[in-house]
Amino acid sequence: MRICIVGAGAMGSLFACFLSKTGEELWLLDKHRERADKISKDGLIVEGISGDHIVHVNQTTNPGDIGEADLIIICVKAYDTEKATKDVMPLMGKDTFLLTLQNGFGNVETISKIVGRDKVIGGTTSQGATVLGPGHIRHAGIGETTIGELDGKPSKRINIISDIFNSAGIETKITDDVEGLIWSKLLINVGINALTAVLRLRNGELVEHEPARGVLRASVEEAMSVVEVKGIKVAYDNPVRKVEDVCRATATNISSMLQDVLGAKKTEIGYINGAIVDEGKRLGVPVPVNTTLTSLVKTIEMSYGKRL
Repeated sequence: MRICIVGAGAMGSLFACFLSKTGEELWLLDKHRERADKISKDGLIVEGISGDHIVHVNQTTNPGDIGEADLIIICVKAYDTEKATKDVMPLMGKDTFLLTLQNGFGNVETISKIVGRDKVIGGTTSQGATVLGPGHIRHAGIGETTIGELDGKPSKRINIISDIFNSAGIETKITDDVEGLIWSKLLINVGINALTAVLRLRNGELVEHEPARGVLRASVEEAMSVVEVKGIKVAYDNPVRKVEDVCRATATNISSMLQDVLGAKKTEIGYINGAIVDEGKRLGVPVPVNTTLTSLVKTIEMSYGKRL
């Protein structure tokens, strides 16, 4: 199988490291020429809880170098989803399918509009990784990866992906409820990402300080109010406890949003807490804590270079 991972950030690099062990033909497609050249020269450098590795993979910034792919894994930021999907159209064949393992709300819909809903598989991962430099990451948290067909039906291609991922050491399960899966992951991101970015704390530190823990709880409870009105079933009975458990399980991880803030980069706030704000407005559900967190992170973004 020819697999193309789109995006050589923390998660794309981590999955490339794992999947390089499978014997499948693997490509890493990166929009950043300098990073792509460094990975081509020095390999992907991965350290952390899964050990230290230097992995050499096929690396390019030109989709035309790859040819027709069997599986395309989208690992870019949510705000880059549309462009990344259009960029991989030269890789699309009759039987090509795309898997999204991204954070945030709306990625499945964006990809489906471009390639067709039948080509798309939804997924989430609780693996944690931190970028240390171009082509250099730390594996900071081990978590489950879950994938599923959008119509909830079993399929041969879902089983193939699951088998490949599990053989690579990526613990992977299959779901028949992708919508519930994505919203379940969104609740976790809602509780962790913006708060770590504002407070500049690692995941585990959020539950060590009661004031922060209180904001975490309130943001998740608000999001659950939206989920309940939408009639979506999430994957756990107590969402607040689940988010706190994830904080502890990924205690040393620097969330993706905090990594963006520390690097003075655009964040995915509009697709995480901002998505709760948008849905809350649409449904008439008050979400003041998520509104405040969204406003704070947007202000941080707008004030890069001006902070004392």
